[in-house]
Amino acid sequence: MALLLQKPASFAGSVLVNGCFLFALSLLLVQTTLPSLSEDLQLESLFTEELPQEELTRELDANTSAAVTLNYTGGGTSSTAVGASVQPTGRPVNVQKSAVMKEVGIRPVMTDFALPSDALIGAELGEGEITGEVGSMVEGYGAAMGIITQEIVRMMREQKVTLIWLFDESGSMEDDRKEIRENYLRVYEELGIATAQDEVLRRGSEPLLTVVASYGKDIHEHTIRPTADGDQIIAAIDKIQNDTTGQENLCQSIAAIIEKHQQAATRGRRKLAVIVVSDESGDDGDYVETAVAAARAVKAPLYFLGRESMFGFPYSHQRWIDEPTGEHFWIRIRRGPETPYPECLQWNGLHSRWDVQSSGFGPYEQVRMARETGGIFFVLPGDEETLTGEGANDKRKYDFLSMREYQPNLDSRPEYVRDRASSEFRETIWQVISRLNPNDEKLLFQMHDPELNIQHELLPLELDEFRAEAIGQVNKAAKAMSLTVEAISLMENARSSGIREPSQRWRATYELATAQLYMFRLRLFQFLLAMDQHANNMPKPQDPKSNRWSFWWNSQSVIVPDEAQYKRLADHFGIKLTREEYLEMVKTEEAATIERLRAVMTDHPGTPWARRAETEIGYGFGFLVREVIWNPSGRYNEAATRVPNL
Repeated sequence: MALLLQKPASFAGSVLVNGCFLFALSLLLVQTTLPSLSEDLQLESLFTEELPQEELTRELDANTSAAVTLNYTGGGTSSTAVGASVQPTGRPVNVQKSAVMKEVGIRPVMTDFALPSDALIGAELGEGEITGEVGSMVEGYGAAMGIITQEIVRMMREQKVTLIWLFDESGSMEDDRKEIRENYLRVYEELGIATAQDEVLRRGSEPLLTVVASYGKDIHEHTIRPTADGDQIIAAIDKIQNDTTGQENLCQSIAAIIEKHQQAATRGRRKLAVIVVSDESGDDGDYVETAVAAARAVKAPLYFLGRESMFGFPYSHQRWIDEPTGEHFWIRIRRGPETPYPECLQWNGLHSRWDVQSSGFGPYEQVRMARETGGIFFVLPGDEETLTGEGANDKRKYDFLSMREYQPNLDSRPEYVRDRASSEFRETIWQVISRLNPNDEKLLFQMHDPELNIQHELLPLELDEFRAEAIGQVNKAAKAMSLTVEAISLMENARSSGIREPSQRWRATYELATAQLYMFRLRLFQFLLAMDQHANNMPKPQDPKSNRWSFWWNSQSVIVPDEAQYKRLADHFGIKLTREEYLEMVKTEEAATIERLRAVMTDHPGTPWARRAETEIGYGFGFLVREVIWNPSGRYNEAATRVPNL
């Protein structure tokens, strides 16, 4: 790579010749289309009776005013909300082993969203009577409070209750805490109505006591002791301060607060219940079983007011603006994945994923804790103004009946690993995901330059400085290309074993990941072409204020090898094709790559896999090089010192 520091023509030869594997693989165009796994599997419906095609589209009422009467019934109820899969029976049902979860050959009528009927909304989701992935899509905290009120009433009819509110101390939850504070009065008003109307609830004193606590790196309790005083509860919520460490120990905090109050609750013959309010999945997911064990030991249901998980990805990004300088920063927060370990590729062909595509389910840790303790995970709306990335705050709601074939595995992590390892097909997918993880593999492109905190590549404006910095970029692209070629080979070798794969979720995962790898190969090919051509034909900046070249990939600006590039390639590798024939083969491969992604959309409609495939097509694989003005205030480093930990 020393030639890179010499004249521009040598730079081109260095990139293209030393990256010989890149152009060798670009000639492997004998297969332009690949069969999907769905074409190999002819599945018949296993339903013994036809499902009703009626779709219920009524939204939950978000009214925050107190009801004047309360109705409650025993037994579980079904939830047709995104991320929920509880079953409409009064006896426990394990959703993952239920017959209705087997592969089916039906396509239900598609609507934007399905919700329970009025009768089911009024029923209770009773702790201990629901197994399977627990969830309920609500339009806000007011609607969630209504369901929580029903849950508290049900528990109070059996014994006195100590209710623990556990708030996330992250700065991103400050507005949510205020909304909870305002809506909390509704719970007490409705509980007062229920107590007045119900002879059982009128027996004894203080049927409900409340604890207010919060957590970040550490846990903090804001009520001196459990209290029935509404004013004290509101004052306690007001005491919560934002945590500045950026650490969120969710699971350990749940275990700690339960252990602290379990003896007092036992002595007072009170039932414990915990409501967690958080928009993140926590940084201590390894302790999820500790929290589950602590809650189950005292039969304490765990309820979560949270957000949808990111699709197969642990992180999302929130925008923060430094007001004195106007500099923008993107702060990474943990919100996923929906499974014990990621089941999607963690990069986009150049960087770590930047999208915030929702999965349709809650984060694994929170949903597992709710399921295992008989609680509920409430999926709150995703209208978050600071959330940054592709798909942020979209109004998409996945169809429930389509998604039930793609339920995530919510077993413990050891059980999940054993199950995955028992399948050569699944284990191959996992090996590819792990190997191509830019958060762990330092030779791949990182999420963004840690000094620049940006999504795309910025290189110096001057030619000599550009060449010097481009060496590192070319090396990373070469390493990424080598790993991509290896991954494609592994995935294609696993295709035959996928024919026997019973899980619709894993088949969708395989098809999407394989199609993405072919797309990533094209992106890297385009990136090296763009670097080469720019170094040899670097234009003069049009704006005197410009100070960087920006390499941005898109779906329109597809670069083709120019005459000089192709001559060097042909001479070096002995290519016998004419340039026109070579370019035609490249176009054929590009079309085949798009077709692979479209096949995912066809085979798995109405799912995150289809949406991700559509997003990849929109991203494209071409490259545009343009001049930009970066850090116009000149105070970026100063602003970076003020970036908060969310």
